[in-house]
Amino acid sequence: MIGQLSGTAATLLASAPGAGAETMFWPLFFQLVLLLAAALFMGMLFERLGQSAILGYLLAGTLMGPAALGAIDAGSGVPVLAELGVSLLLFAIGLEFSARRLLKLGKIALGGGSLQVLITLGAGSGLALACGLGLRASLCVGAMVALSSTACVLRILVDRGEIDSLHGRSALGILLLQDIAVVPLVLLVTMLGGAGSAAEMGVGFLKAVGVIVALVGGFYLLSNFVLPRLLKTLSLSRDRELLILLAVVLAMGSAGAAHAVNISPALGAFIAGIMLAESPFATQIRSDISALRALFVTLFFASVGMLGDPAWILRNAPAVAVVVCLMVAGKAAIIAAVAGFFKRPLPHAVATGLSLAQVGEFGVVIAGIAHRDGLLDAPTFQLLVSGTLISLFLTPFLVRAALPFGRALERRWPGAGAVGASAGGDGADRGTRSGHVLVVGFGPAGQRVAEELQSGGRDALILDLRPPNVDLARSMGFEAALGDATNLDLLIHHGIATARAIVITVPDHRAAAAIAAAVRNLSPGIHIIARARYHNSAPELERAGGVAVVDEEIVTGHRLAAAVRAVFVQEGASRE
Repeated sequence: MIGQLSGTAATLLASAPGAGAETMFWPLFFQLVLLLAAALFMGMLFERLGQSAILGYLLAGTLMGPAALGAIDAGSGVPVLAELGVSLLLFAIGLEFSARRLLKLGKIALGGGSLQVLITLGAGSGLALACGLGLRASLCVGAMVALSSTACVLRILVDRGEIDSLHGRSALGILLLQDIAVVPLVLLVTMLGGAGSAAEMGVGFLKAVGVIVALVGGFYLLSNFVLPRLLKTLSLSRDRELLILLAVVLAMGSAGAAHAVNISPALGAFIAGIMLAESPFATQIRSDISALRALFVTLFFASVGMLGDPAWILRNAPAVAVVVCLMVAGKAAIIAAVAGFFKRPLPHAVATGLSLAQVGEFGVVIAGIAHRDGLLDAPTFQLLVSGTLISLFLTPFLVRAALPFGRALERRWPGAGAVGASAGGDGADRGTRSGHVLVVGFGPAGQRVAEELQSGGRDALILDLRPPNVDLARSMGFEAALGDATNLDLLIHHGIATARAIVITVPDHRAAAAIAAAVRNLSPGIHIIARARYHNSAPELERAGGVAVVDEEIVTGHRLAAAVRAVFVQEGASRE
């Protein structure tokens, strides 16, 4: 029925006056709106039921896809547009990633993540070979199951407040390495799908590496020489729209540049993100594209759900159940063993394994490449995708049960966790900032506040919209970041949840009130000290959440009155 409505609407739109090229756009537009509306409804429903909204997006895609209600055509351009979601997600991950951050997570990130990917790749490939698949197809299966869902797992761990737990940090470290491993795994599967001899595949691989090196060099020059000069010509406070456009052009342009040279758009976006990660405007770019990324990532999850065929799954329920059990149990056991090898206590090793037991969204991307290139036939592809979707649906329940199950195993075998290190044994989270004071604005008022904090031995972090102010703060020995403090992502990234206080010194009372309201929603217990430039704006700041509003006009009045009294005192003393 919904498919008929979609087709009828598309026909009406196509027959409208001045159709022509619009016939290609409006049916796709209608299907996009329909899919997003379904994702919105199902996401809200799952959130209401205490589950991850991502599960709602997946189910919305399954229900609206060609195998169920048929609202979205199998040959529509929705999956193509949804690939932008992968690119934007990897671009944002690249902006978050840095070698220093990986090292802070300890050996579990680099060593454990690498070991997990290699062991899972080998085990998955071996099992696929034993089931009768060819070598190339088996390697594709191993590459697919080696990856977990960064978006799904981190979202659930954050919602449950477990991202800072030992198993949460272990999962984060392994996920970061998996995100890096996406690049060589995609290249591997692409090379396996190419026709020709091993030598020709090697030449193709070297060409791809050469193009990647050229992209890295281009993005390095852009981020270190072009963008800093460009940003100095823009006022972040005056030209916010231009900077949002700049962020979107960088995110989507990097994907387009990679596609233009026959490299994966997601890979190009990831490289661009890494190149920009160390720049002072990385956080602001990530904040500016957050809404666009959320839109396309939602579309991506829904498009992944569209690959599911409920009728096919029911007809092949035993085979799907076996694949899901092998995926989840095997992967959980491998990751738990790796975490144990890196001296995680048994409960946290098991919890890490269960949290990462699913096959992630990039596994579906790899399977799609293999299917497109003829490495996987249609039934095998559908079986793997069905198993992946079900493993993603199981993820919230696995994360919820992970630590209690690990503790139950420890009670069963109390000696098994004795060799484990303490929660901070490897220094995984020593770099986490807490108890600091955020100072928004580094004008004369902000400078005085920061200097007082510095003289008192307090840790201060400066946020400002103007690059010259950020440069000035750094030259004075302060840690400073470029960005708009009204943006929630920026505040979260700079530790608003663990900050002791925030001092808002910006003169614009509307911006100050917006910042205070955002901070109060994110961190209800934080101390908010705000500057009110005019007396009549002080109540607005207090309503927005300011616990200490400094009324500039009243303070100025008191200082002026004190100066007058001092004049009279001096005058009286001179007469005597």
